Amino acid sequence: MKNYTSIIKSFGALFLSILIFGCNNPSEKQMELESAQETLEKNITMYETVWDKVINDREIDLINENYFDKDVVAVATSGGDVVGLENFRNYYNNYLTGFSDAEFTIVDIFGQGDKMVKHWNFKGTHDGDFFGVPATGKSVDVSGTTLIKMRDGKIAAEQDYMDYLSFYTQLGLLGQ
Repeated sequence: MKNYTSIIKSFGALFLSILIFGCNNPSEKQMELESAQETLEKNITMYETVWDKVINDREIDLINENYFDKDVVAVATSGGDVVGLENFRNYYNNYLTGFSDAEFTIVDIFGQGDKMVKHWNFKGTHDGDFFGVPATGKSVDVSGTTLIKMRDGKIAAEQDYMDYLSFYTQLGLLGQ
């Protein structure tokens, strides 16, 4: 009986040691999760900063290889996908030339791994050429969602969703 008692005490001490020391040493999986969370937070911070400056501060030249993958894609536009930095920059420059007072707000952004989702709002007065549409002088206030794909800390792809019917109606291009 004495042998069983000492064996039980030994196993109890071993179990307690594993429990105590095991909890203090993060597992490889836990360290990977923390690293992924840090990467996601860095991606979100960079993303918010870049788009704030591109639209609100009108710094279109920030669409460059420091922040965007050289093969960046704007997915599912009416004319097909926009591929490559220069085409991507030209595409979004239409918003700056079409709306000199553009206001862009990221309402919320979250993600997992290399994918993010943002809810945004865009306001402005259509006072310049916008994808070939001459200025209407109308104000717009639209919200939408963008699916984002990151690659190596850079923006690799975006796919925007918004209420285009409301947008075109606000521009006066469709009946009210």
